[in-house]
Amino acid sequence: MDLGRIVVAVDGTSGSGKSSTCRGVAERLGLRYLDTGAMFRAVTWWMLEHDVDVHDADAVSARVDHLVLASGTDPRDPTIEVDGQDVSVQIRTDEVTRSVSPVSTVPAVRARLLDLQRQIIAPPGQPSGGIVVEGRDIGSVVWPQAEVKVYVTADPAARAARRAREEGGSDVGATERVLRERDRIDSGRATAPLVQADGAVHLDTTSYTLDEVVSLLVGLVEQTLDAPA
Repeated sequence: MDLGRIVVAVDGTSGSGKSSTCRGVAERLGLRYLDTGAMFRAVTWWMLEHDVDVHDADAVSARVDHLVLASGTDPRDPTIEVDGQDVSVQIRTDEVTRSVSPVSTVPAVRARLLDLQRQIIAPPGQPSGGIVVEGRDIGSVVWPQAEVKVYVTADPAARAARRAREEGGSDVGATERVLRERDRIDSGRATAPLVQADGAVHLDTTSYTLDEVVSLLVGLVEQTLDAPA
């Protein structure tokens, strides 16, 4: 197995450390990196900016093809642009966080982003792979043939504490309630629900440091590379 062709699919719950872990793994191994969650947030931000009711699936479906979305894959500086505008900061607001779940359940949104995600994993005319992809349905839907599949979780209280620190001291209790509700919606949606993909390694990050989790995933990739064909 060639490192430049490998696809590492990392799924899991919100706040479990996926983004930091995946960026660390990609940087350490010299791979590309794709945050699919940022893509859903970017669509959500655009809908809010254009006064689309995010709870109206038909309205969201009717507008999802009206925006131009571009995702950078440099793990040291992952970018997300909408209509040529860098929205890396805007997509992390509380308003977007509260609104992303209903937008992400809309089949038309998932279908459009699925196509974009697969084009990034396997650019037309280029070899596929050489990338770490994080999300909630990467190993189950987006790229089930991934050579390495991981399902990352953590205790809800630990996830809430991490997210609150990231957001500059947000209320931990309120953050935990938001995360639990996001878990409920993601796991229960009809289209591409959050599940542990077949063949995925389950990793509970509650008791590990970020460096330890990155090392564990790098080890899984190296084991795959060393495995006999």
